[in-house]
Amino acid sequence: MLGISKMAAGVEPSATLAAAARARQLKAEGKDVLDFSVGEPDFPTPPFICDAGKQAIDQGKTRYTPASGTIELRKTIAAWYQAEYGLAVTPEQVIVSGGAKQSIHNTLAALVGPGDEVIIPTPYWVSYGDLVKMTGATPVLVHTTLDAGFRMTTHQLEAAITPRTKLLLLNSPSNPTGAVYPRSTLEAFAEVVIKHNIGVISDEIYEKLVYGDAKATCFATLAPGLPERTITISGVSKTYAMTGWRIGWAIGPKHVVAAMGNIQSQETSNPSSISQEAARIALTGDQTFLGPMIKEFEARRDLVCAGLNKIPGIRCFVPDGAFYAFFDVTGTFGKTVAGGPFHTDTDFCKAALDHALVCLVQGSAFGAPGHARLSFAASRAQLEEGLRRLSHWLAG
Repeated sequence: MLGISKMAAGVEPSATLAAAARARQLKAEGKDVLDFSVGEPDFPTPPFICDAGKQAIDQGKTRYTPASGTIELRKTIAAWYQAEYGLAVTPEQVIVSGGAKQSIHNTLAALVGPGDEVIIPTPYWVSYGDLVKMTGATPVLVHTTLDAGFRMTTHQLEAAITPRTKLLLLNSPSNPTGAVYPRSTLEAFAEVVIKHNIGVISDEIYEKLVYGDAKATCFATLAPGLPERTITISGVSKTYAMTGWRIGWAIGPKHVVAAMGNIQSQETSNPSSISQEAARIALTGDQTFLGPMIKEFEARRDLVCAGLNKIPGIRCFVPDGAFYAFFDVTGTFGKTVAGGPFHTDTDFCKAALDHALVCLVQGSAFGAPGHARLSFAASRAQLEEGLRRLSHWLAG
């Protein structure tokens, strides 16, 4: 019998994908499950982007490209950052991968290993911890709270730094909380990382999905010297509803990007040639579709957060970005309801699925026990029904 490697044995399956799989199983059994688990826009990919993919096929753009992506797409990404943020980037500083997750993996593989530490504020995206562990490095988790807006303080950051600290992994706007760090806080973080000579992975995949007065910030632009120590991660999955197209990218110093390119050339070779062309057109095409999409997400946010906060025992954080409601469920622990009494967020989410037919993801998967995440990338009718079911179930 083949033995499993220590690395593979230590990797947990994605909690969001596991929840979605359980929801699909119940649906296949004929149950009317409302699935709010996966972070995927429910909007279709804009037609002009789909047309670009079709044209790429018709034009024979179906062969291998350079492992780090086509020069045309890398030039487009570099120009986009110059236009959006005033960040001067050359194509040699850009690597295109099969989604932002691979971009993060490549970055960690190129920069850290056994003995190194990576600081990660919690709650964090479910894959961060395991991606760090897969390199042999150690994730150092910094706890934040709902009352603090799920934002790490400068004091917490500095207190977490040790002689083994190699990187800070930031995500703003955040998955799972939707928290957006103010520019002033990020500027203070910049001072700390420069002072202690550590690097930063800035995951900015939700940068266009912000609400009200909130603004996303490109971390690398905040101070001289930051571009030399920052790897910026983004992609087309969330902004352009292109999750299945699998295109993300990383921007950083040339020598780091070159190392990531070497890793990717052995790992997967190039991302899809067809998707790369569609992504190029996404970045250069008409962006007017974004306004209505963001407006609709904001309306759903208001609907969901207001509804959750009306349910006894639940406290919901109102996010400034992304499309998640992250809420404290500890006030429901011990209640005598169907599937209860429960005493953990995992028990809460299992009971919500089994008895309210509402699929959520437990907060412990994000490093925040006692919470749950609901993706509001669903229709208002579905969200209203989901809130009704949760309220009815928890009323006993």
